[in-house]
Amino acid sequence: MADAIQHDILIIGGGGAGLRAAIAVAENDPDLSVALVSKVYPMRSHTVAAEGGAAGVVKDNDSFAAHCSDTISGADWLADQDAVEVFVAEAPGELTQLEHWGCPWSREPSGHVAVRPFGGMEQERTWFAADKTGFHMLHALYQTSLKYEGRIRFYDEWFATKLLVEDGRCQGVVAIELRTGLMHTLAARAVIMCTGGAGRIFAFTTNGAIKTGDGMALAYRAGVPLKDMEFVQYHPTGLPGTGILITEAARSEGGILVNKHGDRYLKDYDLGSPLDVTDPRHPQKRAMELGPRDRLSQAFVKEHEKGNTIDSPFGDVVHLDIRHLSAKKIRLKLPFVRELAMNYAGIDPIREPIPVRPVVHYMMGGIHTDIHGATPLPGLFAAGECACVSINGANRLGSNSLTELLVFGARAGASAAAFAREHETVHIAALDTQADDERRRIREEFLTKDGGTERLAALRSELFNAMEQGAGIYRTEESLRQTYRTVESLHERYRNLQIDDHSNCYNTELTAALELRNMLDVAEALLHSALERKESRGSHQRTDHPARDDSKYLKHTLAYRRDDGPPRIKYQDVVITKWPPGKRVYGAEASEAATGC
Repeated sequence: MADAIQHDILIIGGGGAGLRAAIAVAENDPDLSVALVSKVYPMRSHTVAAEGGAAGVVKDNDSFAAHCSDTISGADWLADQDAVEVFVAEAPGELTQLEHWGCPWSREPSGHVAVRPFGGMEQERTWFAADKTGFHMLHALYQTSLKYEGRIRFYDEWFATKLLVEDGRCQGVVAIELRTGLMHTLAARAVIMCTGGAGRIFAFTTNGAIKTGDGMALAYRAGVPLKDMEFVQYHPTGLPGTGILITEAARSEGGILVNKHGDRYLKDYDLGSPLDVTDPRHPQKRAMELGPRDRLSQAFVKEHEKGNTIDSPFGDVVHLDIRHLSAKKIRLKLPFVRELAMNYAGIDPIREPIPVRPVVHYMMGGIHTDIHGATPLPGLFAAGECACVSINGANRLGSNSLTELLVFGARAGASAAAFAREHETVHIAALDTQADDERRRIREEFLTKDGGTERLAALRSELFNAMEQGAGIYRTEESLRQTYRTVESLHERYRNLQIDDHSNCYNTELTAALELRNMLDVAEALLHSALERKESRGSHQRTDHPARDDSKYLKHTLAYRRDDGPPRIKYQDVVITKWPPGKRVYGAEASEAATGC
């Protein structure tokens, strides 16, 4: 047993939200010590993989009202509008601050920040750094955090396994130091969860291997509800066979989607009429290829049902064609897209169209928080994809997520610091007792256990395939119930899991087993939330309940874990301020509808 380690603020997760939260604490309260705990080195966090850009109003032809309206209608009116207003108001300042910290935003010839249109948006407002935006943002945040040496302490390659709750508030975590295998008590006055999403519960996803829903599951097991977990975003353009994302920036620069007949099929799905690619008005904002992600992904399924998709070694695809953009523009604006297509699809998009298909990309749901990042458990805060504040509702608009990391990472940091100043007492002895129980559990369930018959790879594969087949773009009550039965069975079989590696140093089999439990818990909350929402809204499409039902379901789903049986589901009203629910339309009607919503 290692001695307890104590800090004032404990941040779990070293990506964009975690780093921004750490900087917020260090800048505003130099007397508080901050620990940043991450199961990978911060520069390996998944923020680094984001390509397209970050949204914020900067141009004279744009407005805060337009950004709010686009976000709320894109969310199919399930976003809390007070949170959206805060987000939109604070976004430009955060993006400007990031430039001062060294993020190299792309520029227009005039020297002004360049912006590009993104799906579902009325105006160009997506700041970008070529098509490696997340990479440059994460570099700027990490390098800035290093200024606070001595005030921000990094615990790289430490894996959190349990939240420590004492006296009715969260006071730390238990974490495995991967290099030694030692399990430590990490105590703090406040804890901020910034662990990212859970896309790895699906077979085909853009998410890196680390996105296993760890923070969501830890909060869920500590009694915090998971909110709106039924809403899972498919990105319409993933590389088949890899899950690698072809950024929305490729379409915002003018790329088009065509089926096997060379037809721009989106015109058949209430997304407007196509303009010729030589027309100066192409690409059209809030129309065709710049419609929202949920609608484009659903259109792919319909094209597949019609037999209009293209056979490939990795399943059916359509083509994303950017050849007409010119080699010069592709090399300047989309160099990473070209690199990915050449390395992983064996084609040069300057000369050939890119095969794409929808791929799981983002979780709109997560740990229930308020606009300050506070959860219902005192002392526990959350930000980023693991949290649900909610600005994304039933469908997130592309490029809002990177800005969300900044806005709500900073807010969570400030809120946690204020909480820590008011709660100085940390019950170390009681926390150590809880940590001892966690050490004993992991030792008995995995490291000294003998005779289990279930294998990690088999259980994980069954989870992936069940979720893909039963809880994908289109769902029914039967498909969800069958998938839930599978997950319930996997939970039971997990008790009989046997791992072969009992070593201490970098025991990746142990961490993978712990991650699997997290994924099973997240999948349980997702499936039961989806079963109870008997309507179609945004990314949650029930073919047995095809209409949106505001009378019953203009509400957030809250899933509370129970030790026995499915989670308990409660509902919370969506906050409406200035934008009453309306018809969600794109294409020719989009501007008129946005004005009137």
